[in-house]
Amino acid sequence: MDDLFPETREQLVLSPGAVLLGGFARAEAQVLLQAVESISQKAPFRHYRTAGGGVMAAGMTACGPYGWVSDGQGYRYMQTDPLTGQPWPAMPALFADMAGRAARAAGYEGFVPQCGLVNRYAVGAGMGLHQDRDERTMQAPVVSVSLGLSALFLWGGALRGSPCRKVPLHHGDVVVWGGPSRYHFHGVAPIRAAPVVAGLDCRYNLTFRVVDRPFSGTGLHYPD
Repeated sequence: MDDLFPETREQLVLSPGAVLLGGFARAEAQVLLQAVESISQKAPFRHYRTAGGGVMAAGMTACGPYGWVSDGQGYRYMQTDPLTGQPWPAMPALFADMAGRAARAAGYEGFVPQCGLVNRYAVGAGMGLHQDRDERTMQAPVVSVSLGLSALFLWGGALRGSPCRKVPLHHGDVVVWGGPSRYHFHGVAPIRAAPVVAGLDCRYNLTFRVVDRPFSGTGLHYPD
């Protein structure tokens, strides 16, 4: 396991505009998890169907003005939860604060997320290579927080066939990507069984995005 998941790096540039912040959220992980529990009580985790009829391996829910959904009509953002018919739970202030600080640490000022997507990966669940491009504005970065079991993050390039890097992610790690890396393909290898981490036998991923608000941040000082 040590060879598969070496110690996390404090800051590692994955590609121009994409940065791994090792352990950035670890100190606040417990309160983040408590917020996830509160959100899931109002908007339960569910496994969406894809446009092609498949079922996503990760359970999903969301908070904030928008939630990301998938069904036979395709992928899109909605302001109401299709499961409950109610608006998504409000985004906890600590989520927005964490996402803004992580974006700033990666060189992106002024990040204020409109969607907090929460993915729950049980052992064996993963996510294939894909791009995040359902947002109406693409100038803002994506901020992704890992909690619980470790994972291998698959980091590709702008083309699906680009070489893919396998990046270990541990409890509390944060990845931020934008600028020239905003359209890069990425995914998660199936989660492997391991001793519980922070009381969790699964992995949670909190992904923060700007959906349709003009991005007023600079975004000009991303690492290269």
